[in-house]
Amino acid sequence: MLSQKTRYTIRALMHLADRYQQGLVPLTEIAEAQNIPAKFLTVILSEMSRAGIVASQRGRDGGYELALPPVDISYGDIIRLSRGSLALVPCASRFAHEKCKNCLEENECRLRALMLQVRDETAAVLDRITLADKVSVDALADA
Repeated sequence: MLSQKTRYTIRALMHLADRYQQGLVPLTEIAEAQNIPAKFLTVILSEMSRAGIVASQRGRDGGYELALPPVDISYGDIIRLSRGSLALVPCASRFAHEKCKNCLEENECRLRALMLQVRDETAAVLDRITLADKVSVDALADA
């Protein structure tokens, strides 16, 4: 399940992608439009800035913008940066691997084998979709 922080991060970056190359976007605009607490949004955008996804400028005319074209930012990248992993269990994580407590040996665990497949399939989908791909709520009506 995606954490609230990850959902906020995705919504904030979608907002910036919608405004790509239109100038700096004030924090208050993003916070209000996306219903994200401003203090939390500041932390999120600072993290994305350190990761090279977002550029910022301080001051009265300051704000935020994507540092990369939306086509170069996948949802897989965003989730990995904000959550640390796409895996549902720690033993299936590629970059944040940990052995599970109270489990079988990893080479004997069928659940781990299943979760590795799920992680790989999830990564394939999320790495293929970028901020440039317009995701519409209209698609929900068809679901």
